[in-house]
Amino acid sequence: MNTIRQVPAKVLHRRSVHSLEAEREQFDRQQAASISKAINSQEVPVKEKHARRIILGTHHEKGAFTFWSYAIGLPLSSNSIMSWKFCHVLHKILRDGHPNVLHDFTRHKSNIREMGNLWAHMHDRYGQLASVYVKLLNTKMDYHKKHSEFPPNLEVTDEALDKASGTDVNNIFQLTVEMFDYMDCELKVAESVFRSLDTSYAVSQTPSGQCRLAPLIQVIQDCSHLYHYTVKLMFKLHSCLPAETLQGHRDRFYDEFHSLKSFFSRSRDMLYFKRLIQIPKLPESPPNFLRASALAEHVKPVVIISDEVPTDDIEEPESLIEVSAAPVTESPNLVDVDIFDAAFGPPTNNSFEKDERNLQIDNLKKEVEMLKVELERVKSEAQKYIAQLKAQINGLETELEETRKLKQKALVDNEELRDELENLRKQKGDVDKTEFLLVESDKKVQANEQRYNKLKEKHSDLVNTHAELLRKSAETSKQLTVTQQTREEETRTKQELEFAMEEAKREAETKLEDQSFTMEQLKREIEAKKEELATIQGSLRNSDQAGTEMNSRLRSLEAEKDNLRKTVAEKEAEAYTLKNTLQEREMAMRTEKDKACRELEELQGKFTEKANREQLLQQKLLDEQFHMVQGTVREAESIIQDAVAKVDDPLHIRCTSSPDYLINRAEAAMESVNLMQQGHSQYLTNMADASSLLQALTRFAHLAADAIVNGSATSHLAPTDQADRLTDGCRECGKESLRYLGDLKDKRSVSRADPASVRSAIQKILDLGQELRPKSIDVKQEELGDMVDKEMASTSAAIEDAVKRIEEMMKQARQGSSGIKLEVNERILNSCTSLMKAIRQLVMASTSLQKEIVESGRGAATTKEFYAKNSRWTEGLISASKAVGWGATQLV
Repeated sequence: MNTIRQVPAKVLHRRSVHSLEAEREQFDRQQAASISKAINSQEVPVKEKHARRIILGTHHEKGAFTFWSYAIGLPLSSNSIMSWKFCHVLHKILRDGHPNVLHDFTRHKSNIREMGNLWAHMHDRYGQLASVYVKLLNTKMDYHKKHSEFPPNLEVTDEALDKASGTDVNNIFQLTVEMFDYMDCELKVAESVFRSLDTSYAVSQTPSGQCRLAPLIQVIQDCSHLYHYTVKLMFKLHSCLPAETLQGHRDRFYDEFHSLKSFFSRSRDMLYFKRLIQIPKLPESPPNFLRASALAEHVKPVVIISDEVPTDDIEEPESLIEVSAAPVTESPNLVDVDIFDAAFGPPTNNSFEKDERNLQIDNLKKEVEMLKVELERVKSEAQKYIAQLKAQINGLETELEETRKLKQKALVDNEELRDELENLRKQKGDVDKTEFLLVESDKKVQANEQRYNKLKEKHSDLVNTHAELLRKSAETSKQLTVTQQTREEETRTKQELEFAMEEAKREAETKLEDQSFTMEQLKREIEAKKEELATIQGSLRNSDQAGTEMNSRLRSLEAEKDNLRKTVAEKEAEAYTLKNTLQEREMAMRTEKDKACRELEELQGKFTEKANREQLLQQKLLDEQFHMVQGTVREAESIIQDAVAKVDDPLHIRCTSSPDYLINRAEAAMESVNLMQQGHSQYLTNMADASSLLQALTRFAHLAADAIVNGSATSHLAPTDQADRLTDGCRECGKESLRYLGDLKDKRSVSRADPASVRSAIQKILDLGQELRPKSIDVKQEELGDMVDKEMASTSAAIEDAVKRIEEMMKQARQGSSGIKLEVNERILNSCTSLMKAIRQLVMASTSLQKEIVESGRGAATTKEFYAKNSRWTEGLISASKAVGWGATQLV
């Protein structure tokens, strides 16, 4: 049994549980009201206070359960404006909500994607915007789910970015590509919004314009971070990989840079954004990733959200501390006391204590109200102070970032100055050496002037020849022939000089031999004279008588000896002169030989250089031709892909075509395949000329696309089985064409590309078109006359049979009915009889008219020849006759 002391505790417990339920109900009501006010069908922007309450609700319950419980019931599939504002609220919750909302949103990703797919097929202004926005949200959720180190608001430090990218080049490469895709989706939303707006800037002040522009604030915040991260990652990639490998990355970054710069500048000029957000300015030109020091010049773009709040968004600030908890705590006590007094009677205390307690309660209430006002004032001041501090922090961070960049730039400049100083020192040493060499060379200038003039003339000739080679690569072979002739002339000159030197040498040797022989003779004569003189001196000793005679003879011999000495001296001098002349000629010949060798080596070097240049020009020509083939193949692929897309396009179902036109287009496409194969063979034979292949590719792309589109249009009027086969044939033709074009686009597979599968696919479309042609076309023209007679006879027989059956029906009606029924039946049958008579008269009139036409138009020809000559008119006549016979049969 409960005592009196236990009752108040239980009452308090029940009141606390009730207060929690009431608080939960109040929270649900507030969230439902905020969601309904934020996401509605009015063409006005989402108010900041409603979005802020929804975001605070996600932090309160640590997730988005309540939001999705109400959002699932919204009629998003029937109202495009509501879908657009729903996407805006989702974007704000993803950026500023609790981290768990990403997991909650991922569970409902399929619903979001279905909504986007639905509006993508609708021709609605906001519906198209919502479909683009849904693609951005799906990309955002996929990216942040895969890379959990990046929060949905994309605010991470450079150290965290380096840690997330890691050191693996493949991971950095893939992360950069994913950020490019992320940025593309962001810019696509901005582009779609601006395209839907009026060109006037004043449209940003209208509610409809603000409704479309409001989500771009979150897009600007995302794009500023993505731009900074992609710049960091691109510099990191260029430090690990060669520049040629990253050419595609650079092209894609430059495209996104110009699009982002245009987006920021256009948003900066709009009045709507000027009071809500400070948009950063991007540099005039994109960063130069090929220069590592350019990273120091990069400045991180900072987006600052303005503290100014629109007048319609001003609301009473929410209390950070539940000040009202004090009276709520006191009031349950009072209620508990009242309940206790009602159940067990008033307490034993006197009324004075009760009045004093009421007085204290009133004082406490007043103090609470005063504290509440003071708290609100302190809170507003704190919010203003926090906003100022945030602005100062942003400014200081910007200044710090700029200072850091300036410091890095100064360090880089210092290093560059040091390098320049070292280069100047080296250049100074080189200048000194050059001056010394110049002094030495000046000494040799006079000796080499004549040689220099000759070399200058030949050099000018070579320069002219080189210029002609650069201007006309086709004349390279002619210049090569001239060079070879020059080389042959040099070789011939060298041989002539060597022959002349040999001749001179032989002449000199011959003269030396003659002089030697003469000297030997003179020596022998001197020896003989000496012997004769000795003999004479002996004779003088023996005979004094012949002294006088001998003396005279001796004097004559001495004179002759002097003459012989003079002759020997002259001969020796002449031999010495000849020897010097021979040596001089040998030196001249060696000099000319060395000069000719050097000129020959120079000509060989020039010839090798020209051959290498010609080879480079030939390779460049081949590369340019292949690039042209690749560009044409890409354009052809886009044409084929567009034609294949029309096969499944719902809007194309209204287009129709005839089997005859399809056959014409398919035959033209088949001819283009043959021309393309011939052009391919010519290109493989001479890869420097791709003109025939380019023309054939262009013709093939248009004719194949035309055959696919007309095949799809023809299938819309064909029977179900044949229509399905024709549609599948069109898809197969597009698939095989794209496969063949893909082989042509790759250097490794261009030589083995084979259009046989494309030809078979087009042949299949041609065969199906032949099947769909009307069977009457297959009738020979000689049989048309017989068919006309047969059809006219069968039509007359059908009419006669119908008349007989109507008469029988009239007899049966008279026998089996009476009264009103008989009268009605007779009227119906009389009407049928009159109609059949009219048809009979019409057939007779058409038959007579036909005979008149045939008689007047056939001339000397027979009736069958007239029918064969006018086959189209005859076929129309056969069809009309069949229709009349069928109508008569159906009438009965």
